[in-house]
Amino acid sequence: LSLSVCVCVCGSVKKQRASTAMAASATAAQGHLRMWFQSVDVDNSGNINVSELQQALAAGNLRFPHSIVAQMIRLYDRDQSGTMGFDEFVSLHKFLTTVQNSFTTFERNRGYLELNEVYRALQQAGYSLDQPSFYTACQSFDHNRSGKFRLDDFISLCIFLQSARNLFGAFDTTRQGHVTLDFNQFVYCAANLRI
Repeated sequence: LSLSVCVCVCGSVKKQRASTAMAASATAAQGHLRMWFQSVDVDNSGNINVSELQQALAAGNLRFPHSIVAQMIRLYDRDQSGTMGFDEFVSLHKFLTTVQNSFTTFERNRGYLELNEVYRALQQAGYSLDQPSFYTACQSFDHNRSGKFRLDDFISLCIFLQSARNLFGAFDTTRQGHVTLDFNQFVYCAANLRI
């Protein structure tokens, strides 16, 4: 009986230590993100605008057109200010980390994904598309028509798909996976998905 109590108490202590270590790690990561956020917020407004985020991404060797960076901000701009506060930035960072991890899983140190790898990486990132939708979306983001997606191309594709998912979800109020749109609603969707 005393052995089982020791195992239970010792197991509980180990779980508590592991939980404490994970919380400390998360706090440290949040601290690093806050420092990065503050360094990017060059005008010290407490928010990051499109230009500031674009420059920060370029410093990390990710070059996106203004329209893609604006779409990144719109994805997580909960207060619809046109800028990102720190909490909104944390959500974008989590999304970008997931997308980058999916890319890295399949890129095999080549710096790009081929179409079959893009498909699998999208699935890993949580996007399930049928073949016609997949190929149409890929054509829109494969600017060189090479069939090869660099990280920034893949991120742009995922930004588009997440925007489409969010917009679709706003119309799919019953969560059935189907929506009916009139022409005005279709125009609204198309305009909001512009990149």
